[in-house]
Amino acid sequence: MAETRVLIAFYSRTGVTEALARGIAEGAEAAGAEVRLRRAREIVSPEIMAYAKGWKEAADAMNARYEAPSAADAEWADAIVLGTPTRFGAISSELKAYLDGLGGLWVQGKLNGKAGAVFCSTSTTHGGNESTLLSMYNPLAHLGLIIVPTGYADPSLYKAGTPYGASAVSHNQATPPTAEDLDVARFQGKRVTEVAAALKAYAAAKG
Repeated sequence: MAETRVLIAFYSRTGVTEALARGIAEGAEAAGAEVRLRRAREIVSPEIMAYAKGWKEAADAMNARYEAPSAADAEWADAIVLGTPTRFGAISSELKAYLDGLGGLWVQGKLNGKAGAVFCSTSTTHGGNESTLLSMYNPLAHLGLIIVPTGYADPSLYKAGTPYGASAVSHNQATPPTAEDLDVARFQGKRVTEVAAALKAYAAAKG
């Protein structure tokens, strides 16, 4: 059986969601996956970015570390894991723009049967992490992915995260994810890899 391929496509402004993405990548790689980490790009002008201190500098640094996600990445992957900071309780426009560009694959049915999962970060404790995660299930369903929640399938979920996906709270200070948050992220990476591998084996057996 070929190696399981996992795409982690995320948007991050201050590095909090990026840290969760890296935790998920660690878990996926530990489970034997080949991982592509991709950061969605800004859709606003540098003039708009200048209103938020450090935004452009952080974006430039992350863009140097990660390629932008592409439709080819989604087609390549056996599992697609999406991450975003919450924007008014829902997905960021930057990551949504990437998803909106997958219509060509959708119409051809090329994403049907892949594993899908989500994660997010918020600035405040009740800032919409669960509503954001649940809202991200909608495009996964439309694209034909098989949604893989974290559930309470690991002891780490009783300390952090949500049953819908890994999460972190930055307390309006870009506070990095806690050790417990990252435990959930690593478990999520492992879980989605194992499910994707099983789906891939089933598809191969069907011929």
